[in-house]
Amino acid sequence: MSGIDDLPPLRDVIRQHDLSARKSLGQNFLLDLNLTARIARAAGPLEDATVIEIGPGPGGLTRALLALGARRVIAVERDERALPPLEEIARHYPGRLEIICADAQTFDPRPLLGGGQAKIVANLPYNIATPLLIDWLSIEPWPPWYDMMVLMFQREVAERIVARENDEAYGRLAVLANWRAETRILFDISPAAFVPQPKVTSSVVRLVPRKLPEACDRRALEQVAAAAFGQRRKMLRQSLKSLAVDPARLAAAAEVDLTRRAETVPVSGFVAMARELINIRPTKPS
Repeated sequence: MSGIDDLPPLRDVIRQHDLSARKSLGQNFLLDLNLTARIARAAGPLEDATVIEIGPGPGGLTRALLALGARRVIAVERDERALPPLEEIARHYPGRLEIICADAQTFDPRPLLGGGQAKIVANLPYNIATPLLIDWLSIEPWPPWYDMMVLMFQREVAERIVARENDEAYGRLAVLANWRAETRILFDISPAAFVPQPKVTSSVVRLVPRKLPEACDRRALEQVAAAAFGQRRKMLRQSLKSLAVDPARLAAAAEVDLTRRAETVPVSGFVAMARELINIRPTKPS
């Protein structure tokens, strides 16, 4: 019996179902149910919530979400070996757990939400964590179908998500994430908490979508950030040349000097440059 429910301990579940973690799937199982409960609590009140969980594996976080009152959990798992233990959880919480065997990178939950909102809560597989986050931050129209994301990343990736100008980790990902969401690292998790142990510390990040981010064409913002950070050691006068427009016009729109480097420009500056890029080189809205 575990500390959050009367289902078997996760180590027993893994042993019973021969559910060894697969490196090819980016799997590292978090077995401490106190930690999974801490992650679930970080998503706020769950009593009326629908939660999308990606890569539940043996179901430690799934169990925490349900034990803490989530009205509905939609668990998306591509590893068919994990389906039997998840089905055992579904029987323990009848009518509240829906198991979807699918690739998270192509799965669209909106038909299951009936126009409602959901939370995304997940210990993301390391090998798809960043692409998934970018996909979720790139949803159009905005605001998206989720009202919060509580996600686990490698610490290095987490720092790149929440970074601000003049931070060493500040780059393209931070510009997109902090333009569209409020971001915060909540806490770290030691490698020792996982099976198998990863070589790096993990961090839990909360992202809350901004209902009204500064008006800007997303594709233009991504183009400007890609150009600026593509040569991050160079001044803007050089790095912005790859956009095939006058860098001086973009810098003037952002009220920044052309001698500055990308890592010193705040998100609002990139937004201003993206707007000017559209004025110079109009594109269809994304």
